[in-house]
Amino acid sequence: MGFEAGEAAVLHLAALGDVPDALVEQIAGVASPDTALKSLSRIAEPYGAAKLLALLDSDDVLRQRLLIVLGTSQALGDFLAKHPESLTDLGAGELSKTALDLEEQRRQMGTAKTPDELRVHYHRKLLHIATRDLTALTSFEDSSAEIADLAVATLGAALDIARRDEDDDALCRLAIVAMGKTGGRELNYISDVDVIFVYEPTDGADDQAALKAATRLAAATMRICGEHTAEGVIWEVDAELRPEGKSGPLVRTLSSHVNYYERWATTWEFQALLKGRYAAGDEQLGRAYLDAVSPMIWAASTRDNFVSDVRAMRRRVVDNIPSAQIDRQLKLGPGGLRDVEFAVQLLQLVHGRVDESLRSPTTLSGLRALIKGGYVGRRDGAAMEEAYEFLRTLEHRIQLFKLRRTHFVPEDEEDLRRIGRSMGFRHNPAENLVREWQAHRREVRRLHEKLFYRPLLEAVASLPTDGLRLTPEAAEQRLRALGYVDPVGALAHLKALTSGLSRRASIQRSLLPAMLSWFAESPDPDAGLLAFRKISEGLGETHWYLRKLRDEGEGAEQLAHILSSSRYVTDLILRAPESVAMLGDAAELVPRTRERLLTEMETAAGRHRDPLDAIRTVRRIRRRELSRIGIADVLGRLDIDEVGEALTDIATGTLSAALIAATGVVEAERGTLPTRMAIVLMGRLGGHEVGFGSDADVMFVHSPLPGADGRAPDEKAAGDAAMAVAVELRRMLATPGDDPALEVDANLRPEGRSGPLVRSFNSYKAYYDRWSAVWEAQALLRAEAVVGDRELCEQFTILIDPLRWPGKGISDDDVREIRRIKARIDSERLPRGANPATHLKLGRGGLADVEWTVQLLQMEHAHHVPGLRTTKTLDALHAACEADLVSEEDAVVLKAAWRLVSRIRNAVMLYRAKAAESMVEQASERAGVAYLMGYGADETELMIDDYLRTTRQARKVVERIFWGPAE
Repeated sequence: MGFEAGEAAVLHLAALGDVPDALVEQIAGVASPDTALKSLSRIAEPYGAAKLLALLDSDDVLRQRLLIVLGTSQALGDFLAKHPESLTDLGAGELSKTALDLEEQRRQMGTAKTPDELRVHYHRKLLHIATRDLTALTSFEDSSAEIADLAVATLGAALDIARRDEDDDALCRLAIVAMGKTGGRELNYISDVDVIFVYEPTDGADDQAALKAATRLAAATMRICGEHTAEGVIWEVDAELRPEGKSGPLVRTLSSHVNYYERWATTWEFQALLKGRYAAGDEQLGRAYLDAVSPMIWAASTRDNFVSDVRAMRRRVVDNIPSAQIDRQLKLGPGGLRDVEFAVQLLQLVHGRVDESLRSPTTLSGLRALIKGGYVGRRDGAAMEEAYEFLRTLEHRIQLFKLRRTHFVPEDEEDLRRIGRSMGFRHNPAENLVREWQAHRREVRRLHEKLFYRPLLEAVASLPTDGLRLTPEAAEQRLRALGYVDPVGALAHLKALTSGLSRRASIQRSLLPAMLSWFAESPDPDAGLLAFRKISEGLGETHWYLRKLRDEGEGAEQLAHILSSSRYVTDLILRAPESVAMLGDAAELVPRTRERLLTEMETAAGRHRDPLDAIRTVRRIRRRELSRIGIADVLGRLDIDEVGEALTDIATGTLSAALIAATGVVEAERGTLPTRMAIVLMGRLGGHEVGFGSDADVMFVHSPLPGADGRAPDEKAAGDAAMAVAVELRRMLATPGDDPALEVDANLRPEGRSGPLVRSFNSYKAYYDRWSAVWEAQALLRAEAVVGDRELCEQFTILIDPLRWPGKGISDDDVREIRRIKARIDSERLPRGANPATHLKLGRGGLADVEWTVQLLQMEHAHHVPGLRTTKTLDALHAACEADLVSEEDAVVLKAAWRLVSRIRNAVMLYRAKAAESMVEQASERAGVAYLMGYGADETELMIDDYLRTTRQARKVVERIFWGPAE
């Protein structure tokens, strides 16, 4: 028969007495027969079983309506068990077949004189609405509107009751503005009711007394509606959409509201105001409030970062859903109600500024207006409308059962079966309900982006459109709202990419809605779209490019993200668009090992007879590998240590291959080289800490070969040849061309720029024996001889180890000299006008502070702490911590500062393709850097705060460890 609880069903039937078989069959046909039967037995207790059966037998319409309601809502059954006098409301001649208008609702609710009377009136009216809804007398849309109007009428009645208990009610005028779904006339069966309170002192009233009276009235209204009593609760009144939320006063004057919205309001607050309507209290004041804020609502889309703000808020909502709940979230989850509402509101706010027909607070009315106005295609709009109606109906059925505020689709099979049957699924109701829900969810997710972005293409494509009439002007508005600085130029790019009937244009039309969305999420959508056009024009005819982007969604998203957030990587890709092939393939974004790079580059250099062809090949390989690392870094695949190691390996391979090519050039002119050569990596290169804007700091060393028949080496010829190789190598790598240049800087050599570019091994030895200063020993801490002749590299390393890691440490005089030099650098090398707090290298707590601190520890203690004998800053810091030279807490602070500043330097270079020694100042550049750092483009202040706090903490550690106690 459809009853699950056999014994309980028998008991309930027995309580009802002689129940006709026809009635039992009818009960078995409702959504939950057990719930309906239990509610009937409970109603029979106060009403009388015989009287109840007689009533059901006498009125077929009442019987059908009552059973459907009881089978769907346990809560309404509980209400009827308390108030069985309401049973006859459901009779054929009693229940209105159409929704009541608002004024009639106000009249009926206004008859309540006490809070409990109001609660009974409310639930009785809710019973009427649910009955009409469940028996298809009214549509879902009309039912939602009637619930919202009932809420508005209830607020008015509650305010009237509150006024009767307020001695000073004459001191103020108070208006209640309905917000959210109440304001939009699309309320759920059970929901918080969002409101804003506006008041004005009456003529002659004291301002403070009026404020207190208005506050008491507002609080009393909220309490009457939200208080739990024996008659239940109506709903909570939520006033958190008011200016400043919970932190702000409960009531404000009209001028205070306007002042706040003009000066302080954020984008989401204007989006919320879209739903506002007068609800209760002083109507003239309520209308004045709406008239005052309306122009601000429709100007909101012109605010900076409007669309990104709205989208960021939507992402935050989704991100805050616990992972265990996200797949059951009907309202907030992906493909849920919020996706529909956000999409519609976004389009309304963008185009409603000039098209007043779009200014509806109701989601479905707004969607239909967008379809009618040509802003959304008919087919897509109809699909979105159908999905929204299904999701809202499902939400209603879930909430109706116990009249509890929930937005989760239950997992319990019995609950799903009841809900499914109430929505018309008679065969496998639970399974088919979930299948239908998931199908609508997928459709909403698909349409959420498409509704906003695809019409932009239709505006520039001369193709038949599905009722779509988005004008170029409207498309410009939408692009500007998205954050495009030059919407006219953007439309020109779209037209160039999509015009015509070619297969390429067709694929672009399918790609670009999502691409535009992804561009808009990044700091510079204009640059992203322009670069995409250039790359597409360069690769458009290749067989793999568009197919890859079309078929591999991840690769297309990665490309959009890169092109609109990194000019450095974009420039590399534009120089060689084939690097797009790396995208979407995780294995391609893993840095190549040093051994693999050396093999490839050195082989390429040796394979070409013409050294110029050789170096061109080497530079192309370098560019490809820079692209790989840049892409991986922008996509967040590498941390700063991995980036530094990978860029060091690329530079090392490049120098090694360039040495081969340069040697070939010199030997072509002079014959076989009469000397062995090596390149010593210095600075950040020697420390494996290369950034995207780093030069290659090196020293050149050579060792003359013996002459024929064992004669002494020709020192001059060897020196001249080595000099020629070094000069040629630097020229080859610095020459402008299609591939990025590498500046080879040899200024850390003995005597700096005043000394010879190349020295022999013996010359280095003599110099270090006689003249070496402590700063030069410090520079050698990061010296790594690994390029060129292996034996010479080993000899050079043996030569310099005692200098940088002296056997007994360094003297007190040396310590004082290092501190003196550091103080001089701090005072003299900081550029004029530079802010010491934000200079990335020389600023307080910046790179130099951390590195000099670590290097001083190395020179003092490396003789007895082997772990300090490394060229890497963080490895040395770790070793110092392990040896208790630095506390773990201090080491953490120094490491955090070094990593953060290094990441910022790289992010600056990636974003603008130009290095910066200080934190960038322009708002757009800071937003781009923050985005690459993972903060989000709207969190620049958080990035700056983190930087200042981290470097400030590091500076305190540096002062304690490096500078020591004041002498």
